[in-house]
Amino acid sequence: MPFRISALRVLLMALVFAAVPAAAQRSLITIHVGKTGMFSGLGHNHIITAPVSKATIDTKALNAEILVLSREMKVIDKEVSDSDRAKIQSTMMGPDVLDTEKFPEIRFKSSKIEQSSPQHYRVNGSLTLHGVTRPVSFEVSSDADHYHGTARLNQTDFGIKPVSAAGGTVKVKDQLELEFDLYAGEFTDRKQ
Repeated sequence: MPFRISALRVLLMALVFAAVPAAAQRSLITIHVGKTGMFSGLGHNHIITAPVSKATIDTKALNAEILVLSREMKVIDKEVSDSDRAKIQSTMMGPDVLDTEKFPEIRFKSSKIEQSSPQHYRVNGSLTLHGVTRPVSFEVSSDADHYHGTARLNQTDFGIKPVSAAGGTVKVKDQLELEFDLYAGEFTDRKQ
């Protein structure tokens, strides 16, 4: 009898996951990139998104891991032309920024999660980006099936020199805002 229950669970899980198309995935990270410099008015703020490839949230053990494939990051700036967006995308993926060929993964692993109030957590852990691992800390809020958090980080802390143009009079800010949204059902959510 236990075997039949396990087989039934596996079958139901397969049906559920098979019924959800990849385009329906809502769990993603969003990176907000600002501009600075004497002529920053000529530059653009950038918004970059990527689907979360894998995530594990264990609310009982207060543990979390998130994986994003760097090659899946997309510039979604609406105020720039398609050709400018393609150039920004190419620069971002190239060796001077993400270097996706050499560093295909962006990983976060928690080291400590403290519940500050119902549905609010303080998360500490390590973020690996561009082959460099650094400690990060951020606030997370949750509801029945959704976790949302934001963190600020500096590109230079991860060995990335902010992109600049026109002799440095227009450049990307060093500090980025990383935002994530994780939805239950799209990742492993352990609430036992």
